[in-house]
Amino acid sequence: MLRLPSAIPIAVLVLAATAAAHMQTKFSSRALGVRVDVLVMEGNRPVGGLTARDFELRDNGVAQKIEIVDASDIPVNAILALDTSASIAGKRQQDLIGASQALLDGLRPVDRAGLTTFSHAVVPAIALTSDLAAVRAELLHISPHGLTAVMDGVYAALASTLDQSGRILLVVCTDGTDTSSWLQPQEVIEVAKRTNAVVYAVTAADAKRSEALKQIVETTGGQVMPVKSSDELRGTFQRILTEFRSRYVLAYSPEGVAPGGFHRLEVTVPNRRVTVKARPGYMGAGGGGRP
Repeated sequence: MLRLPSAIPIAVLVLAATAAAHMQTKFSSRALGVRVDVLVMEGNRPVGGLTARDFELRDNGVAQKIEIVDASDIPVNAILALDTSASIAGKRQQDLIGASQALLDGLRPVDRAGLTTFSHAVVPAIALTSDLAAVRAELLHISPHGLTAVMDGVYAALASTLDQSGRILLVVCTDGTDTSSWLQPQEVIEVAKRTNAVVYAVTAADAKRSEALKQIVETTGGQVMPVKSSDELRGTFQRILTEFRSRYVLAYSPEGVAPGGFHRLEVTVPNRRVTVKARPGYMGAGGGGRP
C-alpha cells in the first residue's frame, strides 16, 4: 500500500498535536453554556416553526431548560474537505468544482469559507476566510492525483475549526474508500466529539460503505448524503447548506449534572412524528471520561 511522503506524516502529527492542545476547551459546559445544532425532519422535509417548549433535551438523563438561539444571527463557517485523488479526474472534477462554487454562492457576506483537499496527501489549502473569491480561485487549481486519505483529510479540516466561533458546517466529499490514511478512525472521532462542527458526508452510492466516516457524521449530528453520479453533486451541496440553515440551535446552561466527563445528550420533540438529529454528547469542562 502506498503511504504518504515523509513530509505529510509530519504535517499530520503537527495537526494532531495542535488539536490535542485545544481538545479540552471546545464544546464544553463552561460559562457560556452548551449550544447544540438540531435538525428536525418530517419525511424528507425540515420542520420549521418549533419553539423551545416543543423540545425536550436531557443532559446525562437530566432534563434541561433550553432556549432557541436565532440561527440567522450566527455566521456560518463552511469548510469544504474534498477528495482530489486520481479517481475524480475529468467530469467528476468539474462537477465537484461546480458544486463547491454553488455552495459558496449560498453564503452571506457575514459567512466564511475554507478549503481542505486530500488525496494521499492532505492540503489545508485555504483557512477560514471571508474572501470567498480566494476559495473559488483555489478550487480551480485542484489537480487530481494519487490515492485517498479520507481520515487524514477529515482530521485536518476538523482541527482547523477548534478555535472558531459561529456555526461550523463541514462538507466532506469523497467518491471512494480510505486507502492511505495514517490516522486511525478513533483519533478522528475523538476530535469530532470536541468540536462544534456539524459534518455532512457526500459519498458515491456505489462505493464501499465507510463505517468510520458514518461514525464521524453521527458524532456531530450530521448526515451522510450518497449520490449516484457526480451530476447530483451541485444539488446535494445546495441542499446541505439549505438544510443546515434550517437547523435549530438549542442553548442551555447544564444543571443537575457533574461538570466533567462525557455528557450524553438526548434531544426529542415529544408528541410529534419527526426524526431528530443532534450530536449524541459533548465533553464537559475539565475533559476526561469516555462515552
